[in-house]
Amino acid sequence: MRHHSYQPAEKFVYQPEEFDKYTELKLLRYCLGATMYMPGTKNFLEAIVTKKYPGLTSMVLCFEDACREEDLPAAEENSLNLLDALKQAIDQGKIRSSEVPLIIFRVRNIDQFRKFASRLDKDRMKLITAFNFPKFTKDNGEEYFVCLQELNDRFQEPVYGMPILESRQMAYIETRREELTGVKGILDRYRHLVLNVRVGGTDWSSVFGVRRGINYTIYDILPVADCLKDVINVFARDNDYCVSGPVWEYFRVNKKMKFSDMPESINASIFRHEPMINDAVDGLLRELLLDRANGFIGKTIIHPTHIPYVNGMLSVTEEVYNDAVQILRADGGVIKSEQSNKMNEIGPHRLWAEKAYMRAKAYGVIKDESCYTALFL
Repeated sequence: MRHHSYQPAEKFVYQPEEFDKYTELKLLRYCLGATMYMPGTKNFLEAIVTKKYPGLTSMVLCFEDACREEDLPAAEENSLNLLDALKQAIDQGKIRSSEVPLIIFRVRNIDQFRKFASRLDKDRMKLITAFNFPKFTKDNGEEYFVCLQELNDRFQEPVYGMPILESRQMAYIETRREELTGVKGILDRYRHLVLNVRVGGTDWSSVFGVRRGINYTIYDILPVADCLKDVINVFARDNDYCVSGPVWEYFRVNKKMKFSDMPESINASIFRHEPMINDAVDGLLRELLLDRANGFIGKTIIHPTHIPYVNGMLSVTEEVYNDAVQILRADGGVIKSEQSNKMNEIGPHRLWAEKAYMRAKAYGVIKDESCYTALFL
């Protein structure tokens, strides 16, 4: 797979690199991008084989919030059938294994994870990239990773964990620090198995009885923004982990979206609230800019129309790429940027440069900010 593979090469200064579940974790953790969630009961085989959504590179089949308890057996059967049918489609040459999106399962709880894991075999494991662990806490987290480690050992197949931080204990200010510290200790012990840290903006909003409107971002909801700030503080320091941004709940499908009149500077226009596409997409773009500014990489999505916006905004401009390369190649001190418009401090900017460089490898390098809109088409 490759992000933006459906886009012409001339849109990029440097094209994104290929990746799959076997890609080195150092890069793979940056590659999730727009990860589409759907109920485990959804039959998605044809959409994968026919490449219905060409930009889709990672997907989650959910056994938890998106799945009623009474539908759980059907969701598990559907998911196993999907893996078996994909294996058959690959064997029959209908699709290459490199064209199958990264498949992730969001388990319901530790007991359901164990039961589902007991039904896996080598062929099925080859098609699974990771498991989402919901309501992940310092009290239940170790069990998830012990089970995951056993799966890796049994099949000698790399499969990762993606804890979702969304518990009430983490929402409450009086217990948050203890929770964050405890969870960090677990992840540090299983760092080789952690693909991504995810956050539950919707669950945290529900604790406070609030919901962001279409003209607000999650960062405008102060109690939730406070949780996100602390998660980034603990898990994104020193680029220890990639933390993904929370889901954007709104979508408005418009097959006649036009970009010819869009401004060159998305940054300036979107924060002046100048209408660009529609309020649902404009709101998503506004939140994506703030996600990126705060160090989040990737985003949970609930509709395929969000894919080009999320992945497009993760691409890196040539100026940012050149700055990152210059910093990573230098030994120390301060250097004038290639554009002669800023100073690059080698020590303080190195972690930023590492993150920008990995984003460039995963999502490609574009000429300048005016090129972002070309990736939305």
